[in-house]
Amino acid sequence: MQSTSSTQQLSILKKDIAQMYNRINQEIYGIGVIKQRIEIYHNKLLIFAKHKRVPALRTLSRNHHELTVSVDAALIKEYKENFKEQIERIFKLRVITILKDYDPITENACTIVYFKDALK
Repeated sequence: MQSTSSTQQLSILKKDIAQMYNRINQEIYGIGVIKQRIEIYHNKLLIFAKHKRVPALRTLSRNHHELTVSVDAALIKEYKENFKEQIERIFKLRVITILKDYDPITENACTIVYFKDALK
């Protein structure tokens, strides 16, 4: 069972990561997230987010689906690299990997951050 201090620290970490996630989203896409939920399990952090599709990509996806799939993949790669760098620099936490997927139809995304050590 976690102590109150540990629970408070995790709560603050979740809030700070949520703000960082949204800020990076605004920097890359020009649009913040609509809502997000963060869960922590041992050395894993899960972020469930509802995004708003960039209007230009929504327009392109109608007739150029293969192009928007490639653009989405490239933007997600940039996002993960930026997110990892900032988590390690700001929170001094060692990230093993970040996995992210985005569904442009429902505008839902899931991000999993694997850390070297358990979050306490």
